[in-house]
Amino acid sequence: MMTAESAQTLERGLRLLRLLADGHGGHTPTELAHELGLSRPAVYRLLTTLQEEGFARRDAEGRVHLGFGVLTLAQAVQPLLRAAALPALRTLAERAGATAHLTVAEGDDGLAVAVVEPSWTDFHVAYREGSRHPLTRGAAGLALLALRSGSLEPPLHLTRDQLQEGARGLAAPVRGLAGLEASVGVVTFSDLDVDAVGPLVLAAADDVAAALAHPKRTDFSP
Repeated sequence: MMTAESAQTLERGLRLLRLLADGHGGHTPTELAHELGLSRPAVYRLLTTLQEEGFARRDAEGRVHLGFGVLTLAQAVQPLLRAAALPALRTLAERAGATAHLTVAEGDDGLAVAVVEPSWTDFHVAYREGSRHPLTRGAAGLALLALRSGSLEPPLHLTRDQLQEGARGLAAPVRGLAGLEASVGVVTFSDLDVDAVGPLVLAAADDVAAALAHPKRTDFSP
């Protein structure tokens, strides 16, 4: 059983990691101590453990950043995200007649972790899983920036010719998932009827949020 002290230390360490994830320019230990409401010695103890495990690093100026050890965790999570999102994306692609995708934020980039192409269209956008682009470009990126800023309006983000000439994108943020910045969208070379496709995208974003918030349980009892 975890003691109350151990649980408190774990909770503080997780809060520290979240602060590092939100601060792309890094933090000083003093800033971290202030944000967490802890003493500097307590923060230094947490940072020492995180640095030893590769989850935190300090630059030449002494600012603290996420360590590259988190990349291993992120890569392990991506297949789980993809599996949870595929049913909703498949429905969206078939109903919208456009390539559907789940995109997550990695720093200042958007990363496509799941893509489903419609089965019945004569042509569609070939959008590969693993594609990466700045958050400032494309409907998926704009939806992620809106999520990051906490903005609820507009609920949908529409772009044209930003990632590929002639391509139109429509995306909505996936809301309500702590620690995950994700968006669901479609991309097509055809005209996008926002009144028709928009509700499909919003419904898919809600379905993905529900699937990730309530994954299927596995019984580990003997």
